[in-house]
Amino acid sequence: MLDLIPKLNDHNLPYPDTIHPILVHFVIAMVLFAFTCDVIGYFTKNSRLFEVSWWNMCLATVAIFVAIIFGQFEAGLAKPYDVVQPVLSMHTLVGWSLSGVIAAITAWRYVIRLKSPNQLPIPYLGLGLVLASLVFLQVYLGDELVWVYGLHTVPVVEAVKEGVL
Repeated sequence: MLDLIPKLNDHNLPYPDTIHPILVHFVIAMVLFAFTCDVIGYFTKNSRLFEVSWWNMCLATVAIFVAIIFGQFEAGLAKPYDVVQPVLSMHTLVGWSLSGVIAAITAWRYVIRLKSPNQLPIPYLGLGLVLASLVFLQVYLGDELVWVYGLHTVPVVEAVKEGVL
């Protein structure tokens, strides 16, 4: 039975490389592009940009949950050492929070779309700015995990296995 479980590679993963960052980059791009389309659409009165924004938020809502699933799986395989744990915990907390915020904003956007598809209220744009700020915070934490602490990089995985970290 244990022969069916794939062996972990030198990144401590059962597949060639991390999948979480790939999925997360789609979410980041979709959320920031949706906010950009909303702002430009608001000032230019181009309601077609609101439609682009709506579909980006819909896809981002689905994609963030898939990204979180892979993130949780890969974080479990990372074997984080003591110094990394607070950053990883914050990254996890912000990630789960972002999933709820994105889903709530998308739901609100759906209601706005039904009632007045050609305009957006200012509070929605303000919340979009808050969402973009949360995304930037999450990007910072994710970058710190990879570029500062080296999670799933070969040297760090080897150091953890040897007990150096």
